[in-house]
Amino acid sequence: MSDVATLISDFGFPIVAVLGLGYFIYYIWVWATTVVRPVINSAMADLIDLVDRVRMLDNDMIRLTQKLNMVLEYKEQYERMTGKKLDIDLDDIERIKKTKTTKRNDGS
Repeated sequence: MSDVATLISDFGFPIVAVLGLGYFIYYIWVWATTVVRPVINSAMADLIDLVDRVRMLDNDMIRLTQKLNMVLEYKEQYERMTGKKLDIDLDDIERIKKTKTTKRNDGS
C-alpha cells in the first residue's frame, strides 16, 4: 500500500488512476479474447447448425403438406367421379401394410 502512496505523491492521483484503469482495460480485453470469444464462436456454430436443421424440417413440412393436399384432392376427385365415399382410415392402411410386408417376408 505504501508503494501506491509513493506513486501518487510522485506522479499525482490522475496519472496513477489512468495507469490502473489502463491495466484493468487490458485485463478485461485479454479475458474477453481468450475466454469469452471461443465460447461465443462455439455457440455461433451450434446456432448455425440448429438454424440449418430448422430449415430442413420446414422444407420437410412443406413437402408433406403438399403431398397430403395432393392425396386429399385425389380422394375428392375419386369420390366425385365414382359417387362413392372413400372411407379409409390410418388403422386400415397400417393393417394392409403389415399384411403385405408379412406376405413378402413369407414368400421370400
